[in-house]
Amino acid sequence: MPDYWSTLDVDLHLPVDPGTGRRNGLEHALRDAIRDGRLHAGTRLPSTRTLAMELGLSRGTVSAAYDQLIAEGHLVAKQGSGTHVAHTAATIELSTTSDHGPTAPARMRHNLRAGSPDLSRFPTAAWLRASRCALDRAPSEAFGYGDPCGRIELRSALAEYLGRTRGVLATPEQIIITTGVQQALSLVGGVLSQSKMPVMAMEDPYIPLFRDAVRISGPAVVPLPVDEDGAQVDLLTTNDFDGVGAAVVTPSHQFPIGSTLSPSRRQALAAWARAGHLVIEDDYDGEFRYDRQPVGAVQGIAPENVIYIGSASKTLGPGLRLAWMVLPSRWVGAITEAKQLADRHSETLGQLTLAEMITSHAYDRHVRSSRLRYRKRRDLLAERLKPRGGRPLTGFALGGIAAGLHALIRLEPAGLSENEVLTRAAEYSLAINGLSGMWLSPNQNEHRPQAIVIGFGSPTDGAYPAALDALVRTLSWR
Repeated sequence: MPDYWSTLDVDLHLPVDPGTGRRNGLEHALRDAIRDGRLHAGTRLPSTRTLAMELGLSRGTVSAAYDQLIAEGHLVAKQGSGTHVAHTAATIELSTTSDHGPTAPARMRHNLRAGSPDLSRFPTAAWLRASRCALDRAPSEAFGYGDPCGRIELRSALAEYLGRTRGVLATPEQIIITTGVQQALSLVGGVLSQSKMPVMAMEDPYIPLFRDAVRISGPAVVPLPVDEDGAQVDLLTTNDFDGVGAAVVTPSHQFPIGSTLSPSRRQALAAWARAGHLVIEDDYDGEFRYDRQPVGAVQGIAPENVIYIGSASKTLGPGLRLAWMVLPSRWVGAITEAKQLADRHSETLGQLTLAEMITSHAYDRHVRSSRLRYRKRRDLLAERLKPRGGRPLTGFALGGIAAGLHALIRLEPAGLSENEVLTRAAEYSLAINGLSGMWLSPNQNEHRPQAIVIGFGSPTDGAYPAALDALVRTLSWR
């Protein structure tokens, strides 16, 4: 039996093991070729008729193998353009470390890491339409050096949109466009370190990269514990937090715990801010709430004492590098100067395009459709984690509210440890996050809860079921 094809411009050694059955053998051979990188993302495969003839198989066998790999997200098929290797089917490289530094990256077939939406659902058509409209209307000066605060078109659109959807009170003059939440936190940290607020509280656990960005910009960081009701803001008035002038919180949906700030704590946080402190509100995936309407921003109840930060990273994609800050008036000048010194201003074309999407309500439509799709994904995750006959799933609990693009799975003492789960996940070629690396002081984890963080937004629709299969196998320890 031939084990390569040559009819098209693809020449690939494809050993098909007849001992596993013709269809299964072909599926395994194609999966291995994709996983090993011998079939790159975007590669066009031969037609089912051509490959069947080349390999001496029936066309139905090849069609069935293609259909299975399409369902798993390894392949994509479009009428008129044939079957291609999916861009998201490429292996995920995870750097591992040892006592002697980084080792070779591990290759993972399934991706349930947190932090990204489904990039295959980027609204390309809507973005192109908005881009064309924006470019048609853009004045020639838009292509030169611009306002460090950002294009007035986007700032005006955001002032209306954030007020309508998040309860944020803002004028365009209070908004600064940044290249991400990380830059926003870095700019704020740098300004505060030179003011009378050199010590900042940050939620613990939290995104390590964001915490490091604040540290490097100057302020000392004090951990603010988080529980099922959000950040424990009552601690801010205790002696342990003397000297803390500002606090970074995620009231809508905390990452990674997944809780939302309770009403009483929201009021306490606002009162603390009005007493002469500053709250930096990271509105982490606040648009995605599935069990009720999204909770409004804390900024709406204390606008002169809260810096509100949001971005398009979870709604559209982090590659756009579009985020925004809504500042109390007294902070606009200093942070504008810091932005100008950092990179002069954010890129222009993306700002104009996003402004057009917002004003035409294409952005609203995309967020609504995304909310429905991600809600179904979280529901499917919860359903798959229920105990089933013949394969009991015990030793863990799904935590956090029904929101966002991630879920926390708490590991019970009687079950698998976090390290054991991560090891088993690697064996099933599954990329997930552990909670231990997100604490302010990771070396003190022995008395902290163990958990894994599941990002159900990252996989494509076709790849998601197979990723959940790998997760179920990982957690099935009895």
